[in-house]
Order: sequence, then C-alpha cells, then structure tokens
Amino acid sequence: MGTNGLKRIIGSNHIIPINLPGAPAGINRYPEPQPDALLRALAFEYGVERQQLFLGRGSDEAIDLLIRAFCRCGQDAIAISPPTFGMYAVAAGVQGASVISVPLNAQADFAWDAQALLAAATAAPVKIVFVCNPNNPTGGLVAADAVLELARELTDQALVVVDEAYGEFAGIPSLAGEIAAHPNLLVLRTLSKAFGLAGARLGVLIGAPEIVGLLRRIMAPYPIPSLCATAALAALDPAAGAIRARRLALIISERERLSAALAAHPKVRKLWPSAANFIALRVDDAQSLWCTLAERGVLVRDVSHNLGLENCLRVSVGTPAENDRFLQALA
Repeated sequence: MGTNGLKRIIGSNHIIPINLPGAPAGINRYPEPQPDALLRALAFEYGVERQQLFLGRGSDEAIDLLIRAFCRCGQDAIAISPPTFGMYAVAAGVQGASVISVPLNAQADFAWDAQALLAAATAAPVKIVFVCNPNNPTGGLVAADAVLELARELTDQALVVVDEAYGEFAGIPSLAGEIAAHPNLLVLRTLSKAFGLAGARLGVLIGAPEIVGLLRRIMAPYPIPSLCATAALAALDPAAGAIRARRLALIISERERLSAALAAHPKVRKLWPSAANFIALRVDDAQSLWCTLAERGVLVRDVSHNLGLENCLRVSVGTPAENDRFLQALA
C-alpha cells in the first residue's frame, strides 16, 4: 500500500476509524479527558458542582498533581501525621518537597494532634497538609470541627487535603460541603473501596474550581479510559445504589463482629477501633503470623514498618465466610 492509501486509513488524527473484531464500540477513539457524563453522576453523588471535580487515575494522581502544582522543589514542604497513607510522602519525594511529620498519638489510640500540626505547618514553609480520615492503616477518625479549624488557621498559607477514601464506611458526613466556606479545603474520594472498582483506578478530587482548573491543565492526556468511565457510570446508577448500601451495611456489621472476636483472641495484644473496612491489630510476631496465615490461604497486610505499629497486621473486612476463614486460620 502506498503512503497516500495509508493516510486515508489512518486519517489526519492518527486514529483507526474501524474497531477491531470483538472490541467494544468506540474503543478506537480517545476518551474525553474528563468525561462529562461521569462528572454529572459524581457531582450528584457527592452533592457538589461539576466544576469542583477533578477525575484521575486513583487518588494517587490527584495527590501527585497537587504536590507538583503547589510545592517548589527544594523549597516547600507537606505535612502529614504518620502512621498514614504512604503516597503523600512518596509523591513529595518525587517532587523534591520536604515532609514534615507530626505523628499521631500512639498512646491515645493514634489520636490526631491538631494543635501540633498547626504549629508545625506555620513554622515551616508547608504548602499542603494531608489528613487521612478515616486514617489508613489505623482506621481512626478525626473530628470535622478540628479539620475545619485547621483550614481556617491556614487560610492563604496552605491547602488542607482531607482524604476520605474510606469515608463511606465511617457513617459521617463528607467535608465536601464545607469547601465553599473554606477555599483552601480539598477532599479526596475514590471508587476503589465502597464502589468495588479498584481495578478501574478512578479517584476524585473535590475543591475550588480554580484549583480543579489548574490540575486539569497539568494532568496527563486522557487520564480516564473509556472502559473505566463506563464501569463507574454503571456503579453510580441508582439501581446499583441499593445493592451498594446493603453491601456497606454488611461490611460494617462484619467489622463489628470481627472486632469483637479479635478483641477476645489470645493472640491479639492490641486492637484499634476502626471506622474503615479494615482493622489494625498487634500480635507478638507479625511476620511469623503473616506467614502462617498465608500458608493457610489468608492474606493480610503486615504494617509493622509504620511508625508506632511494630508487630501489627491490618486485616480487611471480607464476607462473613471470608472472615470466618480468617478467624479459623488465626486459631
């Protein structure tokens, strides 16, 4: 085939105009960078406006873009409260931003110290404060009033990013409704947890339209694959809402049952109250127990490398049968 014929097939935009056999319709076209139908559905789900939403490949992308947009390499810093989600520090390291750590109080069930965090954020050139609520991997909650007070104190100085990845399991209102009154407040949500779409890699940032617009200008091209957007729209359909509500109720009920069983278990030295879909517990030898459970077909997460969580495991709440199998393997 000559060059002219090839151009006729490919077209001026380098897109093959014919689907391969068996391929989903439209998969041969680049997707919308921020799919409008998905924006509308998520705006309804979270009670916000479309212009307040940024869609990315999991919350990780929004975290990375925020740090790249607001933290100058070698000059600015973020603030975190370990033990917490590790991607905040990872993204800061990639950008060359410093990480100011204000640890949770391990002696008080990993309580969040708002005053210490505020003092650290004002003493250093902190541009972003990350608050994981419920916290990963401990499962603890931070009071909404404390977060809003921190946002007020840091107005015109730093962003306060509340990561609500596990918010649906906590049974508390999202802080997304407070963004209009606190323009430096941002909220992260995800479809990976309660919506069961971890494989679709869809995260949501909710914030002031000016910040959302900035992230859209620096995001990678076409971050939301068509198939992922289609899966998300199906999960957000009202018909799926009732199923999701029943599933959430079951997980929360199983979390309480599992917590009670673990609290009475002779191998468990400490158990932390959790508002997420997982439970953190301390044992005598986390690595050895992890291996034993793995040999019995049960996978949990060893979180011993986290500050204050020596010899600790994190177990996700599964179905009743899966939770029973975990308890039997633990015995």
